[in-house]
Amino acid sequence: MRGAVSMTERDRSAALEWFRRNRARSRALFAMVAPAAYLERPIALRHPILFYEGHLPAFNANTLLRRGLGCPPIDPELDVLFERGIDPLDERAATQSTRAAWPTRVRIQEYAQAADDAVAAAIASADLDRSDSPVLRGGLALYSILEHEAIHHETLLYMLHQLPYAQKRPPAAHAVAAASRIIADVDAAPPARTTIRIPAGTATLGADSARIRFGWDNEFPAQRMAVPEFEIDVHDVTNGDYLAFVEAEGYALPEYWDAEAWTWRARYGVQHPAFWARRDGEWRWRGMLAERRLPLAAPVYVSHAEASAYARWKKRRLPTEAEYHRAAYGTPSGEERAYPWGDEPPDASRGLFDLHAFDPIPIGSFPAGASAWGVHDLVGNGWEWTSTIFSGFPGFTPSPAYPGYSADFFDDLHYVMKGASPATATALLRRSWRNWFQPRYPYPYVGFRLAHD
Repeated sequence: MRGAVSMTERDRSAALEWFRRNRARSRALFAMVAPAAYLERPIALRHPILFYEGHLPAFNANTLLRRGLGCPPIDPELDVLFERGIDPLDERAATQSTRAAWPTRVRIQEYAQAADDAVAAAIASADLDRSDSPVLRGGLALYSILEHEAIHHETLLYMLHQLPYAQKRPPAAHAVAAASRIIADVDAAPPARTTIRIPAGTATLGADSARIRFGWDNEFPAQRMAVPEFEIDVHDVTNGDYLAFVEAEGYALPEYWDAEAWTWRARYGVQHPAFWARRDGEWRWRGMLAERRLPLAAPVYVSHAEASAYARWKKRRLPTEAEYHRAAYGTPSGEERAYPWGDEPPDASRGLFDLHAFDPIPIGSFPAGASAWGVHDLVGNGWEWTSTIFSGFPGFTPSPAYPGYSADFFDDLHYVMKGASPATATALLRRSWRNWFQPRYPYPYVGFRLAHD
């Protein structure tokens, strides 16, 4: 779903540049995978790496060319094979998606090139904003493919994070160069743990479709919600904070876990966050390109189940989606901002996003990105779990370009995440954007902060 803002030739030129930038970044990320690891499945709940090299061009072609413009298939077999990924509940369900054989990488790359050429030509000259087509109206299909690929860059990165170091190659100097830096200071001292009281007020969730260029269907229509007074942490929970829970044997005490989370923890032997490792009596951070001492001042990345267990241990709770909005975008005057810091466009002084680094850095490193209330790191350095179950707002309508994008996950099994991670594209930092995952999925770049009434 998108707004009523019409597309201009300048928009078309910018879209073509964005498309090419997306494809270049995708190629750079796939180049990090050693050839022998191309068929690896670093996360059992996802397809092998090769699937995503086919999925991105397939989605672009299927959405814009086939459904939007009525073009013939690029490759009837691969258009279908790579049309959609998987989101199984557990590894047993994931085995149902296992294939005995996949196309060769040469065939996949030839398919991708054919799709890229056709999509680029369409962006350059086709009528992509037709009022008589629900899929094309307002550039819906065009902006869907552009944001979809940016979203998948993050999916690919957290998959590669789980790949053994011997199966990864550091990025070339000209490709995602800034992302190859390891900038987390393992000896940094975190700011003092403080909370701030947010007075009762209203929060706008979602967006007005007439006021933004594009948004996904779950962002509409805008909702004004009353938010009672609450307190929230000024900073995210850090690795150091969470280490106290681990050392207090929090993973061995069932009173801090709901029944399904406790079963998951026991079945898979979960004893600490997925990004941690224990080596020779020392806790280590499993960074993208190297392992190092655990950076105690950096935000902890955990599943919703682990975040909830920690919250119970602290006798606190996770904030709701509306509370996050109030803390991030609200102001004492009652107005709401486009970003936590105001209405100025995002830049590197406001937070860690858009692949300026692979790994998180100490909390509080971006004072210029603080909200009107003085809450830090609300956008960047790690997504943030909320206690809100993902669903559509009243009046929700599925996107004609991608009907299953949101609706397939309105199952009471996914929780809303807000904010952004180091791998989140700048285009996805808009206030209304919503992310979501299952509660026992520990691989994304997502942390949390605590709240209470």
